[in-house]
Amino acid sequence: MPTNLLPKRPTPPRSAKARSVSAPARRVLIKAGRITIRAELLDTATADRVWAALPLYSTAERWGQSIHFETPVETGRDRTARVLATPGEIYFWVEDDRILIVFGPTPISRPGEVRLPRPCNLWAKALDDVTPLKDVAPGEKVSVTVA
Repeated sequence: MPTNLLPKRPTPPRSAKARSVSAPARRVLIKAGRITIRAELLDTATADRVWAALPLYSTAERWGQSIHFETPVETGRDRTARVLATPGEIYFWVEDDRILIVFGPTPISRPGEVRLPRPCNLWAKALDDVTPLKDVAPGEKVSVTVA
């Protein structure tokens, strides 16, 4: 008897958890001077570009209660771009190809907010407290590597 004529057995539905194959979390170590911060990348095009460019090496610069540093990564503004920041979130300053990490108000912040220089792409979230970055002096070495 041909097998294509046999009644088909219903297959049990697979759970949504079984359907989605989750990739392992992408984590980086950001070292600035003597300070090390762990961060987890988000699911964005900017995060993909930063991840592909690792390791990154640069020099820290300060701007109020934030550090930023130049990268060879180039990307356009995306849907995550924002002007108001939250300490612990890590941004990409599109116009200057810089990574920006805020730990408090910047020179253009208004009371009760942390304001970025322009809309910046959110690409990662720190897993550690970012306030120790206040001890990073301009000119100190910065690296971003795979954790």
